[in-house]
Amino acid sequence: MGIGTDTKPLPSESSKLAVDRKEEDGVVEIMKLEDEEATGQQRETWTRRLEFVLASVGYAVGLGNVWRFPYLCYRSGGGAFLIPYIIMLFLCGIPLLFMEYAIGQYTRLGPVHGLAKICPLLKGVGLATVVISFVLATYYNVLMTWALYYFFNSFGSALPWQSCNNTWNVVSNCSTGFPGNATHLQSASQQFFDRKLLEMTSGIEEAGGVRWELFGLLALAWLIIYFCIFKGVKSTGKVVYFTATFPYFMLFALLINNVQLPGAKDGILYFLMPNWSKLLEVQVWVNAAAQIFNSIGIAFGSMISMASPGLVFVVYPEAFSTMPVSRLWAPLFFFMLLCLGLDSEFAMVEVAVTCIMDGFGVKVLRVFKRKELLVLAVCSVGFLLGIPHITRGGIYVFQLMDHYTAVVSLMFLAFFEVLAVTLIFVKRICVMVENMLGKRPNLYFRVCWQFLSPILVVVILISSIIQYTPARYGKSYTYPLWAEVLGWFISLVSIIWIPLGAAHEIWRNKGSLSQVCRCTHRVFVQMCLCVFLHSSVLLPLPKNHFMAFFFEAGSGPAN
Repeated sequence: MGIGTDTKPLPSESSKLAVDRKEEDGVVEIMKLEDEEATGQQRETWTRRLEFVLASVGYAVGLGNVWRFPYLCYRSGGGAFLIPYIIMLFLCGIPLLFMEYAIGQYTRLGPVHGLAKICPLLKGVGLATVVISFVLATYYNVLMTWALYYFFNSFGSALPWQSCNNTWNVVSNCSTGFPGNATHLQSASQQFFDRKLLEMTSGIEEAGGVRWELFGLLALAWLIIYFCIFKGVKSTGKVVYFTATFPYFMLFALLINNVQLPGAKDGILYFLMPNWSKLLEVQVWVNAAAQIFNSIGIAFGSMISMASPGLVFVVYPEAFSTMPVSRLWAPLFFFMLLCLGLDSEFAMVEVAVTCIMDGFGVKVLRVFKRKELLVLAVCSVGFLLGIPHITRGGIYVFQLMDHYTAVVSLMFLAFFEVLAVTLIFVKRICVMVENMLGKRPNLYFRVCWQFLSPILVVVILISSIIQYTPARYGKSYTYPLWAEVLGWFISLVSIIWIPLGAAHEIWRNKGSLSQVCRCTHRVFVQMCLCVFLHSSVLLPLPKNHFMAFFFEAGSGPAN
């Protein structure tokens, strides 16, 4: 979705063949008209650039930053982990993020149709992105449900996870405070999470019925999402002014308070003390690159990857219970979690809505009459799909979904997205950027897009395959075989669209696959010519030309 700004004029001195501003605006207008014809309404744009920036920041800085980054930093060498993290940020994160923004701004389409315009052969990558984003949204909102539960339970006379004197506690192995190395003990906050919030069963085989308190809170969470996005960017753009900024004020306030606590210096030094030997381990660099994908949300949305679910809902509550004025900090913290999660959820749900409107806008509006009702339908489906996660055995379903969606599927998805855009059509991306900014991307972006980013993604994919382990919950519970099969099926729900999209594009265009491969050189020649002409789109191809297989989705049959 575009920001709503005009592209800059190209310098006329650069070439006698340069396209003037009027022609360029005409091409952009044609793209707008095609989009409006497909959706049945004018494309929404952000009212202000600040709203777009805040929405992007709020989406990127999600719950994964609160628990996954501290966990990885501590496990991967403390302060030394920041070195590979920053390197991966500049070699992989920023270039790929810029690439995705360029495609969205230039095409003014969602991921399905936007990627189809770039590389129709891999148009299934866009649809896979939509599917995986919506699957993530169905159980990401369960985290919002848990945050709401903790938030409402923070207003009692005492924090309920502060003591072992509650009906749900097993006093014989309950510890007030962190149990340390006593493995037979559980903290009071751990028992609150397991026995009060989840009322968890012994395994995924035992569903145990719906937790009706969580059922109501899940409905509330989806209602909040709906009323924040039902007007599209007009409503989301206003909400992010608060949800994207409040967490930073909260974290800053916590920092000021916590550095004054006894032992704060020792704790910070223990956490950040560099372990330089860790930099020699390949997995540390892979973790850094994976965290970049997790944080920025490249290739899907916001990857949760539950390295430690206990950090947010067990360790943090335990820490707040030992702080002065704990009844003030606890509700503020969980409200901050809600803000962090809502921003990410906005984006994931909006992906699904945008995909439907781009592909079936006119037909959908004939049925639902208004876009607001379509958003309501999407949120309702998300709510229904989230119900299995709020049963008493729902935590096992949650972990299974997360492992096979956020860990397995996303690595393949990121690989194919990079393959579709950076390896095959990097020059076309350069054309897009040049026509929007009036100049070609600098050498840094071109080298990263064509060489460094693809290499890093391949390394991450290979490493993920080599180090693959089946899903498990905690340290002891392993899933039965049927659950593992179900997990792989969940992965295929998104991945399968990649080969299906390629097969469909080959089937609907005449000409053998070898013809398609042989045309690559001709494609690059045509793109270089387009760069020379400063054209906003590639030179038009005859509708019956088999090279349209690459250039235009929906082209006619080949000769």
